Amino acid sequence: MPPEADLLARSASTASPPSHSAASTGSPPWRAWLPGLALTAAIAALAMQLGRQDWFQARGISALTLAIVLGMLVGNTVYGRVAPVAAAGVGLSKTRLLRLGIVLYGVRLTFQDIGNVGWAGFAIDALVLCSTFGIACVLGARVFGLDPKTAMLIGAGSSICGAAAVMATEPVVRGKAEQVAVAVATVVVFGTVAIFLYPMLYRLEAVHALVPMTQSGYGLFVGSTVHEVAQVVAAGRAVGEQAADTAVIAKMVRVMMLAPFLIVLSAWLSRRPGGSDMAGTQGTSGIVIPWFALGFVAVAGFNSLALLPPAAIDRIVDIDTVLLSMAMAGLGLTTHVSAIRKAGARPLALAALLFAWLVVGGLAINAGVARLWS
Repeated sequence: MPPEADLLARSASTASPPSHSAASTGSPPWRAWLPGLALTAAIAALAMQLGRQDWFQARGISALTLAIVLGMLVGNTVYGRVAPVAAAGVGLSKTRLLRLGIVLYGVRLTFQDIGNVGWAGFAIDALVLCSTFGIACVLGARVFGLDPKTAMLIGAGSSICGAAAVMATEPVVRGKAEQVAVAVATVVVFGTVAIFLYPMLYRLEAVHALVPMTQSGYGLFVGSTVHEVAQVVAAGRAVGEQAADTAVIAKMVRVMMLAPFLIVLSAWLSRRPGGSDMAGTQGTSGIVIPWFALGFVAVAGFNSLALLPPAAIDRIVDIDTVLLSMAMAGLGLTTHVSAIRKAGARPLALAALLFAWLVVGGLAINAGVARLWS
């Protein structure tokens, strides 16, 4: 059994539901957390095991995506029976464990990644991020009639790093579980389409030579525009190892932009009329800086020093995957399908427009920046 799955199995096997009398007599809060933590841990363990299967890996479906899907299946069937005793731990999973998971996500990155793609790659990632998120914010409300939170969450998932970006943005915009679930669903749908579409575009380009593109150029295009890291790997490897390597590095630079994005977003929301509630300031003035965003940068900076052995980094990545998968499971457990149905087709339409921009506009940005830097 893989180490992180073993860790989850031990935590699930040792957890037992607290009695209502214990909760009412002032027992330690961790006892109230155990049932919910055990449930999210079990779902996360199953999601990670499924995520290692060839069928899911070939389609770029990560453990995080599977965790929220499994969580929703349980949440809309049997979870109601155990919700009274599991709610505290489930809530802990999708809040505190999420923030800790985002912080530890920085161990996957180094500042040297920026150097590997150069300033051109950095500029491409920044332009794709800003343009995609801007389109989501403007058109989400004006054209599709979505509430700002849903539009921002969909925009974050499309412009940065998929489900992880949606989850990281949720505490800043104070989104609801169903809004997050809708945003994650759009990442799954269009990220999966990208896995098959991008290699097809590369082969068409090779035949018709519309936009000259090397494997490295293709990898940069994939890394700067495809939603999830797993989807980037799948789309890159479909063309070649060189394309996959460049795609992953470009994607990691894009992921590293998550922290400054959250800080700027929080500052912007706090200055908007009525935006303080959305930014989590609860009516107070000033800029709210998400602590986990700063922690993310700090961990990435520490990892850049290469002080930890590879085995230690692998173990931290395993733990981080556990935490983020448990957070996703907690989100899925508290997401009701009826709430997603109420959202209708508008979120999917916005995500489709953003995906079209990522393909067409992203290709234009890649080509334009490449010419300027050549």
